[in-house]
Amino acid sequence: MRLSQYFMPTLRENPKEAEIVSHRLMLRAGMVRQASAGIYSWLPLGYRVLRRIEQIVREEQDAAGWQELLMPTIQSADLWKQSGRYDDYGKEMLRIQDRHEREMLYGPTNEELITEIFRNGAKSYRDLPKGLYHIQWKFRDEVRPRFGVMRGREFLMKDAYSFDLDYDSAKRAYQRQFVAYLRTFARLGLKAIPMEADTGPIGGDLSHEFIVLAETGESEVFCDREFLDHDVLEADFNYQDDAAVQKVVDYSTSLYARTDEKHDQARFEADVPEQRRYVGRGIEVGHIFYFGTKYSEPLGALVTTPDDQTVPIHMGSYGVGVSRLVGGIIEASHDENGIIWPESVAPFHVGLVNLRIADADCTAACDKLYGQLVEAGVEVLHDDRDESAGAKFASMDLIGLPWQLVVGPRGLKNGVVELKRRGGNGEREELSPEAAIAKLVA
Repeated sequence: MRLSQYFMPTLRENPKEAEIVSHRLMLRAGMVRQASAGIYSWLPLGYRVLRRIEQIVREEQDAAGWQELLMPTIQSADLWKQSGRYDDYGKEMLRIQDRHEREMLYGPTNEELITEIFRNGAKSYRDLPKGLYHIQWKFRDEVRPRFGVMRGREFLMKDAYSFDLDYDSAKRAYQRQFVAYLRTFARLGLKAIPMEADTGPIGGDLSHEFIVLAETGESEVFCDREFLDHDVLEADFNYQDDAAVQKVVDYSTSLYARTDEKHDQARFEADVPEQRRYVGRGIEVGHIFYFGTKYSEPLGALVTTPDDQTVPIHMGSYGVGVSRLVGGIIEASHDENGIIWPESVAPFHVGLVNLRIADADCTAACDKLYGQLVEAGVEVLHDDRDESAGAKFASMDLIGLPWQLVVGPRGLKNGVVELKRRGGNGEREELSPEAAIAKLVA
């Protein structure tokens, strides 16, 4: 994509309404624009990142054995009344009426609807176990939406649901999602720490939230530094190997990790050597729950057992804030110049910078490099604008692409271009155009 043709309305100054880094940088980089309080339009650059995150979440859900479907954003209030949550949920639920004065709502979550779907499609133990998920926009009418996409009213979420015959099989499903979350966040370039959590309005008696460390996080966290050094991305992990799943869960839950709501200072000091104690702040990016028969009983989701008894299905739900993750990654990965995207979610792999548009040799070299990169399958954003070198460097640092390939008249005379890595130490090296291409394609 040529930047002269790309819709990327960047801002030079920090918007006054943006209180945290991710909100400021997303607005400045032209990723989003506010439509109304807590509701955002995703512009091309931001939408590319959102889709990459969504795809990684989808791939790991599929690998864990869950099947994707899509439920509507608007739900009937009747189901929520059957479960008992319609009045309990609070003002965050947007309640509406259709033209026939039927009570409806804009779904903040989908436990009731997915239970009805499964109730109508499963009658026997032979229909279990199953796991279903979807990636859908949600709405919660926050009284004070803040921090951009980190705490908006409309947000994109992956929510998955498990259906099992009894507690033991339901717990195995819970543990597979536990591992899927660890692997998903690691693939996104994040270190997410599982922490015991309250179940809140979802209900249930087993819950973990996954926290990404960031100075601007809403929660204070206390954990064992050993977890920060642990690599969860084993090659060819088999989710159907219960022993392998159990091993990951046992290790991850053996280390102390609590938010301030659950923190026990005495236990922290007893369980964690002083040199391994970490105290900081974090952002919740995922939450998993086992809630047993909380929804299946009132909604009549029943199956027959092998001995012809009729029992309610055991269920769990598993949420990832897909749009929230965009902000969470920025909070965890940025510097004073802008965003630093992990390669797995970057909107483009490399920014190609033509330092002097008026120079015929520079333009010819950039056009050739651009064609070679595209042909090799490398996603490249070519800054072919008639702007100063300083403005181009500032834009590239702001949007945070992993690599910058810089072409200038002085370098071309010596047969080299400059390749800069945006992350790490920002190392730069001069290479022949062919060597630069080879490194970017590798």
